[in-house]
Amino acid sequence: MEKGGCKYFKKCGACQLRNLSYKEQLSYKMSRIIKTLGRFCHVHEIVPMENTEGYRNKAQAIVFPQGGKAVSGIYKSSSGTAVKCDFCAIETKTASEIIRVVINIANELKIQPFNAATGKGFLRHILVREGFATGEVMVVIVSSSAAFPKERQFVSLLTERFPSITTVIHNVNDTDTPLWLTDKERVLYGEGYITDVLCGCTFRISARSFYQINPVQTERLYSCAIKLAGLSGKERILDAYSGIGTIGIIAAKNAKTVDAVEVNKSSTADAKENARLSGVSNIRFFTADTTKFINNAAAKGEKYDTVFVDPPRAGCDKNFLSKLISLAPRKIVYVSCNPDTLARDLDFLKKVYKVKAIHPFDMFPHTNHIECVVRLCRIDHSSI
Repeated sequence: MEKGGCKYFKKCGACQLRNLSYKEQLSYKMSRIIKTLGRFCHVHEIVPMENTEGYRNKAQAIVFPQGGKAVSGIYKSSSGTAVKCDFCAIETKTASEIIRVVINIANELKIQPFNAATGKGFLRHILVREGFATGEVMVVIVSSSAAFPKERQFVSLLTERFPSITTVIHNVNDTDTPLWLTDKERVLYGEGYITDVLCGCTFRISARSFYQINPVQTERLYSCAIKLAGLSGKERILDAYSGIGTIGIIAAKNAKTVDAVEVNKSSTADAKENARLSGVSNIRFFTADTTKFINNAAAKGEKYDTVFVDPPRAGCDKNFLSKLISLAPRKIVYVSCNPDTLARDLDFLKKVYKVKAIHPFDMFPHTNHIECVVRLCRIDHSSI
């Protein structure tokens, strides 16, 4: 095994910092955060991860032909080309073993791997999701066509060799886009979802729903976000980009009401079930574009005391931020996975909101990625 516990990291390139000790990684990330965000306010010390391997609850593998057989691998980060790889150190051993078994079964049953060059073949991707708190395991088989050869035999062999698998899903991706999953899916085994527990709340996770990759750090991240909001039980909260409702449901236990907005229908469906599972009744879910939702809310004179914002890596567009300012919440708690777009958005908000706290978290050891939670207060309420 090479330095850092992974024999593939030089070929793969996804763990950009694996050549550094973990202490050096944290130092590098702190320096980057201070350089990028330090002008806004004091940056708290980054929250480290105790176990820097096997922390991902989601594993993804591409399937391609090699030597007349199916093999699994990943896309090389620098070129996008496929690299053969049957093990990833930051994924769980269970996930790596399941991916190897799927490949073995495919070869046994002569199920053809997808060939991107010719457009022929069946098996494209394998996705494994795990509930760390529940032990539940989902396997998603992504193919190029709907007709699954030897489907029953495949599922029987897979669940026989891995009894811990609780659901198997077949997703059909017949596009030439970089998307891994489409909305064309059907359940082959189990319920079609798994559950996990965060901050005492139960969450249902479907194949296409967003759910944080590192549950250990996610608990700390969300606990920090709730603490920064300073909830008293009287607040009206808006949870923007709410996904499967994680932040909103956790916050609802300490708020008067929560409105959660998410554009993905599948995630909203999960969110509604998650609120039921967690016994939370003071939250409403809306499937809508978040910018349009807050624009309509501001036009109707709706008032929110606190807004949680957890956008994708691209951050928030100016239109969204303008509408957010119009909505005039007293506090904004911004959860970001990209310090650069976070800095851009804070620059936009700083005329109206003062940055009061920045807390970085190392959600993804060995990689460049850094997650931050930021508390902003409207300047006329800056003493909050």
